[in-house]
Amino acid sequence: MQESAWNGPRPRICRYLYKYWYDLAVTDDNAIDPTEHSLWRPLRLLQDAMDAEIGRIYTEAHIDGLKPSFVMELIRLHARGPMTITELAGSVQRTHSAMSQKVAAMSAAGWVRTSTGPDARSKRVTLTAKARRIVPRLAAEWRATEAAVAEIEAEIPYPLSRVVTDIEEALRRKSFHDRITEKLAGDAAWQ
Repeated sequence: MQESAWNGPRPRICRYLYKYWYDLAVTDDNAIDPTEHSLWRPLRLLQDAMDAEIGRIYTEAHIDGLKPSFVMELIRLHARGPMTITELAGSVQRTHSAMSQKVAAMSAAGWVRTSTGPDARSKRVTLTAKARRIVPRLAAEWRATEAAVAEIEAEIPYPLSRVVTDIEEALRRKSFHDRITEKLAGDAAWQ
């Protein structure tokens, strides 16, 4: 019987990674730097590498000073019009603090400008003419990137979108916080 990545017993690699992590976690060797081993780091590095490839596309298109991390917000502002930082943060599921920092960076790069919002405490974010000129190209890149991701997912037996859904389901059963605190309860170094 052939094992499915999602419909049967855990794939061999998952069992291996779990055992590796567990063995590492329960060793009492203080000489080991726990940051040397990470199950999440490869995912972060993969996303960083993919973002660098998108950045390369912008460079080749002579779109200078644009970070891939700005694109969603620029497209959103183009589609919905000016928004306060709070509204923009909510629309892309970011914190106000993170969005405030991103808006400052986008403003410094000349992509957006801010003005006083409906009340004196808020800031309204609008696209600059420079940003409005390139948003159609950014939307084209977004669609091409999504199509490329779909192509990659079709090539592998365990699409990342499925992994995310499965992790979300696991976290609904037991939160990440609860999982971590449960592990910490058995770790003498945490006590």
